[in-house]
Amino acid sequence: MKKIINLFLILSVAVVVNSCTDDYVDVASRDANSEDFFNTPEDYQSALIGAYDLLQSTYMNVMLGEIASNNTVAGGESATDVIGIQQIDDMTHTPVNDQLKDIWGWMYSGVNRANYIMEFQDKIDFPEKQQVLAETRFLRAYYYFELVKFFGDVPLVVDKRILFGDQFEINRTPKADVYTQIELDLIFAADNLSYTTTETGRVTKGAAQALLGKVYLYQNKFGDAASVLDDVITMGPYDLVDDYDTIFENDNENNIESVFEVQYTDVEGAGFGCLQCSEGNVAVGFNGIRNYTGPVFDSGFSFNLPTQDVYDEFEPNDLRLPVALLDIDAWSAANGATFNTGFEHTGYYNRKYIARQGDLNTGDQNLTNPNNYRAIRFADVYLMAAEAYNRGNLGDDIARDYLNEVRMRAMMPLVTATGAALTDAIYHERRVELVGEGHHFFDLVRTGRAATEINGFTTGKNEVFPIPIDEIILSGNRWDQNPNY
Repeated sequence: MKKIINLFLILSVAVVVNSCTDDYVDVASRDANSEDFFNTPEDYQSALIGAYDLLQSTYMNVMLGEIASNNTVAGGESATDVIGIQQIDDMTHTPVNDQLKDIWGWMYSGVNRANYIMEFQDKIDFPEKQQVLAETRFLRAYYYFELVKFFGDVPLVVDKRILFGDQFEINRTPKADVYTQIELDLIFAADNLSYTTTETGRVTKGAAQALLGKVYLYQNKFGDAASVLDDVITMGPYDLVDDYDTIFENDNENNIESVFEVQYTDVEGAGFGCLQCSEGNVAVGFNGIRNYTGPVFDSGFSFNLPTQDVYDEFEPNDLRLPVALLDIDAWSAANGATFNTGFEHTGYYNRKYIARQGDLNTGDQNLTNPNNYRAIRFADVYLMAAEAYNRGNLGDDIARDYLNEVRMRAMMPLVTATGAALTDAIYHERRVELVGEGHHFFDLVRTGRAATEINGFTTGKNEVFPIPIDEIILSGNRWDQNPNY
C-alpha cells in the first residue's frame, strides 16, 4: 500500500473519570483509556501510524526553509496575506507568529505520539516490536531535529508523554543535549532497520543513516558524518534518477533516489480551519500559480516565489533549471496559458512543488494535493558527504567525486577545485540541486553565511526563530526567550 501514513489517525484517548456518588455518570467510556491501549501488535502499529501522520504537517517547515532564505519571497495576494509568512520573509518576525506556533505545536505533537509508544514499549512482546520501536525513534528524532533547527534549545522529554501541567517542571534543554538524544535515536533506528521495506513510505536503515549524517553535519562533526554517509552511498540500494525531468512528478514518487519521502494523498478533503488535518501537501497549493488556466498545472495562491537571485545561480545549460523553476511568462507564451500576478511577483514558481492536474481535487483542492515531499534525496546524501570530506579535511578527492556524481547527472562540467574553492562549489551545488526543498535557510545558518546572503538577517538573533509567546506564558514565564527577540 502506497500511502501508509494515511491508513489510520491515532485515536484521541481519554482518561475515564468515575464518580462514587452519581450513578448517571458512572458509565464506562466508549473511548479507549490511554493506559490500557497497547494490548496487541496491531495497537502498536496503529499508534505508529499516528506518529507518522504528523510528518504531513512539516509542509510549513519546508516553505519557511525557502522563504526565510534568499531563494524565495513570501508572495501571496498582498503584503498582509498570511502576515506571519510575510514577517519571516522580511526578518521582522516576533514571538507572536501563527506559523511558528504551528510548527512548535505540530512537531511536539509528533514527539508526543512517538513518546506514547515508547512509554509503553515494554507492555507486551511481539516479533516486530524492535522494528516498531526503531521507526518510532526515527520519527521522534525527525521531529526533534526540526524543533532544534527552528528554535535552538527546546524542552526535551523522552519515553513518556508530555501532559498538561508538565510545562511547569520541564525546562528548555541545551541543543547539544537534544542533538545527543537525536543521535541515540537514529543509531538505534539504523541498527534495527533494513535498507528495504515491504510497505512503501516506512522508515528504512538508509533513512536513519542519512538523517544521522545530516545531524552530524549540522554540528560540524565531519568525520562522523562522512562515515555514516559513506555507508548509505556504498551499502544502500539508492542511485540518482537518470531523467531529472521526471523526478518530482506524481507518477515518479518513491523512486530509487528517494531515501526518505513524506507521503501525501488526495483521497480525503480538508479546510483552512484545520490545515494539519489535510492528508494532502498544503504547501503545493500555497506555492501554486495564481488563477492559472492552461495545461499541466493547477491554480494556487502564489506564495514562496523563487527570486531572480536563485535563478541566476544556475550555470548556463543546467538541465535542472527548467525542472526546478517555472518561468511563467515563457511557459504561458509557449502553451497559451493565462494567470494573474500576486504580491511580489517574480515571474518564477517552484515547479518541483506546484499542483499538477489529474488528482481527485477532493475538498478544497488547494489543500489536498498528492505530491509527496522528497525529504532526503540521494543527491543530498552525495552533497552532504562531499561537504563532510571537504570541510573536515578528510579528502578533497573523495569530496570532488561525490560532488561530480551530482553534476554529471545535470550534464555540468566536472569540478577540479580544492580547499575553499571546492567548499564554495559544494555550497553552489547544494543551492541549485536542492532549491525549493526547504534546506537553504538552514544551510546558510549552519555555515555562517546567512548574514551576508539574507536581507535583514541579524547575527546573534536570526539564527533561530523565537519561542512562541504562548508557550512561554504556559510555562509560567519560566523559559527565557531566544536572544534579541
